[in-house]
Amino acid sequence: MTTLVHGSDTLTRDALTVLQPGFVGTTAPDWLLRRIGEGLSSVGLFGRNIVTPEQLTALTAQLRAERDDVLVAIDEEGGDVTRLEVKRGSSFPGNYALGSVDDVELTRAVARELGRRLAQCGVDLNWAPSADVNSNAENPVIGVRSFGPDPDLVARHTVAYVDGLQGVGVAACTKHFPGHGDTNVDSHDALPRIDVDLATLHARELVPFRAAVAAGTKAVMSAHILLSALDPHRPATLSPQILTGLLRQELGFEGLIVTDGMEMQAVSATYGIERGSVLAIAAGADAICVGGGLCDEDTVLRLRDALVNAVRTGELPEERLADAAARVRALADWTQAHRARGAGSVPGAAVQEGTAPGADIGLVAARRALRVTRGERPYTPVTGTPYVASFTPVANFAVGDETPWGIAAELERLLPGTETGSYDESSADSALADAGERRVVAVVRDLHRHPWMIRALDALLAARPDTVVVEMGLNEAEPRGALHIATHGAARVCGRAAAEAVIGTGA
Repeated sequence: MTTLVHGSDTLTRDALTVLQPGFVGTTAPDWLLRRIGEGLSSVGLFGRNIVTPEQLTALTAQLRAERDDVLVAIDEEGGDVTRLEVKRGSSFPGNYALGSVDDVELTRAVARELGRRLAQCGVDLNWAPSADVNSNAENPVIGVRSFGPDPDLVARHTVAYVDGLQGVGVAACTKHFPGHGDTNVDSHDALPRIDVDLATLHARELVPFRAAVAAGTKAVMSAHILLSALDPHRPATLSPQILTGLLRQELGFEGLIVTDGMEMQAVSATYGIERGSVLAIAAGADAICVGGGLCDEDTVLRLRDALVNAVRTGELPEERLADAAARVRALADWTQAHRARGAGSVPGAAVQEGTAPGADIGLVAARRALRVTRGERPYTPVTGTPYVASFTPVANFAVGDETPWGIAAELERLLPGTETGSYDESSADSALADAGERRVVAVVRDLHRHPWMIRALDALLAARPDTVVVEMGLNEAEPRGALHIATHGAARVCGRAAAEAVIGTGA
């Protein structure tokens, strides 16, 4: 039995301090406020917690009325993964679009504007950017969330993104360490395994993370992936070799190490969330992210008690838990100092697109990211009321299925009367029948990964060669159609830029 240096109250507070839980609702439930009063130092927000900027500002104010240094975190990558605009689509293109432009000042400006909106709503820790090198085009969970497949490109844009966020007082959390790009399994569903040698890891996966650490990223998020060359037994989130040996000692990172969601199957299916959390803190993690799926008081109490009991039985050194809690508090101090200096200006003001200088930077970036390829015949812009046929793959968990995507809404704005339909693994016959005589705009997402989608699109083009094709995922398939538009992401602004190109007013 370990002899405790601190009393039970201190130990319990430290255990609560290292948790970053979620909750249900657009106001803070009583149990959450009570636990904040007892020592809970962080809260994670998801799309279910956000309706409007004004409501979000009121929510963060409610949390800070209980404790003024509470960290409010969010998973706001822009692009396909948005929580601020979960019901309408993001005002910012994602990383793949920014990487395709390859203008680091543009990336910095986008991150700064996104960070400004977060700060004005009282959010001060963003679980972004993704620094994963998307070296596997079959990756089902990273894809357009990555700046691209080139390590140096990913590194320079990761640095620009970190600079943009942190310049307005929002802590960046660079993820998913040590790199989730070379996987064909989604860690929400199972444990991905990467079997490459150390030389490859250092030349590819680790390049952006080294750059982010050197640039001063305040936090790093671990990945639930097994990298056999680094640790053949435990996923990165639970590995002392990876979190302490590699990230802390070799890369010299002194900031906050945050786990990816502990309820994800890559960890929970084997270890359970309680043991997984203990092992993660013991391995070197400082904050336990949980709440994407498990978002109730019982989850917080289970994890708190698991950490306390692990210290009391000697499985988790008390000094390690205390060090983790101190790192959480240090980040809270940094964000609180920025708020005190007014880094985010007036809370709740100028949050909507187009209401402040630079607020349209997302649309500017989306337009620059378009890649338009014309077919063999001269292209005739769509002028009548077209039919938009969206071929819809199953959304991964990170993106979710709440956020609308495509170009139909934007085409409807430009060409009133535009209609749309969504199609899955059926043939193109239904889309053709629904379109009738109208011009067809076919919208696809990661065409190269879905044989059924390729078959449907080929059939559609054979029947209607004047069809416009809009690719809103990875641009890996050969361009086809009378006009092929690659948006490099499915954010709302990407749809708007594509719609402008369809009618001939854009790229």
